[in-house]
Amino acid sequence: MSRILTGIQSSGKPHLGNILGAILPAIELSKTKESLFFIADLHALTTTKDPKKLQENTLATAATWLAFGLDTSYNILYKQSDVPQVTELMWYLNCITPFPMLANAHSFKDKSNKLSDVNAGLFTYPVLMAADIILYDANIVPVGKDQLQHLEITRDIAKSFNHIYGETFVIPEAKIKEDCMIIPGTDGQKMSKSYNNCIHILENEKILKKQIMKIHTDSKDLDEIKDPDTCNIVKIYKLIGDPKNCKNLEKKYRNGGFGYGHAKSELLDLILTKYNLPRLKFQELMDNPEVIEKELEKGAKKANQIASAVMKKVKKNIGLM
Repeated sequence: MSRILTGIQSSGKPHLGNILGAILPAIELSKTKESLFFIADLHALTTTKDPKKLQENTLATAATWLAFGLDTSYNILYKQSDVPQVTELMWYLNCITPFPMLANAHSFKDKSNKLSDVNAGLFTYPVLMAADIILYDANIVPVGKDQLQHLEITRDIAKSFNHIYGETFVIPEAKIKEDCMIIPGTDGQKMSKSYNNCIHILENEKILKKQIMKIHTDSKDLDEIKDPDTCNIVKIYKLIGDPKNCKNLEKKYRNGGFGYGHAKSELLDLILTKYNLPRLKFQELMDNPEVIEKELEKGAKKANQIASAVMKKVKKNIGLM
C-alpha cells in the first residue's frame, strides 16, 4: 500500500491558505491511503526563537488538523521532534550531500543576499526535509510547484545513498497539486505568514473581524458600481462560498448601493457559519492541551516504530552496526 507523508511548519498558527491549500486536501487524501502528518517544529526553529510561541503554534497546528476531522485511528499525526531518529539520519545524509546542491536550494538562495541572517539550520533545511521523508519509506509526497525542488533534492540524496551503500531507501514520488489554489491574503498577495496578510479563521470572532476588515479595496463610494472580478473580498469569498451566494454577492457589487464594509461583513458571516463546528472543536482542544498531547504521543509511538526499522537498515548498511 502506498504511504503518503505531509509536513506543515509550526512557525505560526495555520491560516485560511494553509487550511484550503494543504490541510483539507491532505485529510481528503488520507481517507483512501495510509498517511503520516508531521508538525515540523524542528524546521520552525530556523525562524522561531520564542519557546512559548513555538509550543503554542505546535499545539494550534495539531488542533487544526484534528478540528477539521483527521482520523488518527488510521493515520499518524506526530511532532517531528518526537522522533529523534530524524536528526540522526540528517547527519548521515549531510555527509553525502554536496555543498553546491544546498547552495542552489530556494530556501537558501532567497535569503543569500544577506548572509548574516542565514543560520546553518536554514542552509541544511533540505537535508532535514529529506530525512523527514525517507525515514518513513514514504511513497508519495503532495507538494505545490514551488516546493518541487526540495522533493527533487530528497530524491537525489536518497538515490545517492542507495548508490553508495546499497538499496536502503524508498525513492519518493511527488504528487503535484496542479489545481492548488492560490489563496489571496488581505493585501491581495498570496496569503503568507511572512507577508503578515493572513486570515486566521479559527481565531476568536473579534480578532477574525479585525483581520477581515484589513482586506485591501479600492476607494469607491457606497453608491458606486463595483467590479467583483477585481475585488479581494470577493476572491476570498468565492473560495469558500456556494455558487448561489457568490452570484448574489457579485450582483450586489454591480447594482451599487453596497459598500465594501457590507461585503466584509458578509465574508465574516460566511466564515463563522461554514466553519462553526471546526471553530468550536479547535477551541475545545486548545482549552484542553492534554488531549492534543495525547494524540501526538500516540502518533509518535507509531512513527517511531517505522523510523526504527528504517534506521536499523541504514546503520547496518553504512557500517555502524
